[in-house]
Amino acid sequence: RKPSLLHLHFDYERLEGGPLGEMVENRHNHEALLTRMDALIQAGKKLTYMDGLSVGDIETTSSHACVHLSNGQSIQGQFLIGADGRTSHVRRHAGIATLNAAYGQVGIVCTIEHTESHAAIAHERFMPSGPFAILPLTGKRSSLVWSEHAHLKDTIMGLSPRAFRSEVQRRCGEFLGKVTVIDDRRWAYPLTLQYAHKSTATRTAIIADAAHAMHPIAGQGLNMGLRDVAALIEVLVNARDLGFDIGSDSVLDNYAQWRQFDNASLLGITDALTRLFSNDSAPIQAARHIGMAAVNQFEPLKSFFMQHARGNIGELPKLLRGAPL
Repeated sequence: RKPSLLHLHFDYERLEGGPLGEMVENRHNHEALLTRMDALIQAGKKLTYMDGLSVGDIETTSSHACVHLSNGQSIQGQFLIGADGRTSHVRRHAGIATLNAAYGQVGIVCTIEHTESHAAIAHERFMPSGPFAILPLTGKRSSLVWSEHAHLKDTIMGLSPRAFRSEVQRRCGEFLGKVTVIDDRRWAYPLTLQYAHKSTATRTAIIADAAHAMHPIAGQGLNMGLRDVAALIEVLVNARDLGFDIGSDSVLDNYAQWRQFDNASLLGITDALTRLFSNDSAPIQAARHIGMAAVNQFEPLKSFFMQHARGNIGELPKLLRGAPL
């Protein structure tokens, strides 16, 4: 079907501070992190890089945390940070339960090349099966995040390269010109909501996907993780400067309390948006089309949503404001 004439358009030039966001391929993030890490090691900083190892047993006491690695080595510190994803081993050891909800969707991801420029504009189309996002990359390339009914996963992933390219072209439309899927590669991931009941335990703090994971409809997963990191660092630096034990319950609770409202509220908003836009009910479709068109015409509300999309709402940690600790 053709796109609705009722839409919502965010124009970053209406706000100060540059674009609403930047699309960065994960391989560039990895390269930048490894380069920075190597520079810190060469400068003699207290940083050790270990590769090809896994964490086995974890011990936490009232005074320290200790992890035992697969090579037989043990590492001890004042506390342990769990940054190990949705299936976090650290979270399980800490006995932190999670709230889980499945959307009955999979996210199909691929990178495309196209003959026409994307003009650095991101598009998100809301279909009955879920959102279809076209996210601009460098050159005439874009990343696709295609939400689809879970029961169609095997069918779509089993399409021949030619049939898959044809379906991608049909869904993208003609505004990007001829579309091809780079290297004919595609991936599929289950789309779920997961929220840890708490983000700290004895000598333990969990961050990012270990603490919360959401539907990609709003593109805020990485932003939330970066906020966790920046908030935790600020709490630790403040505690250290005051001479406190940085792994104590009182210090880690400051981090948990800071991040609790922001994480819970954004997860709730994302969950509501997913359920609102992932259905084919005629009354709901009409209501959301009218709602988007209304927001598009009401500048104060539109500016609020743009700031939210940029990640500027709420109490930002100093690092995300460019301020010194």
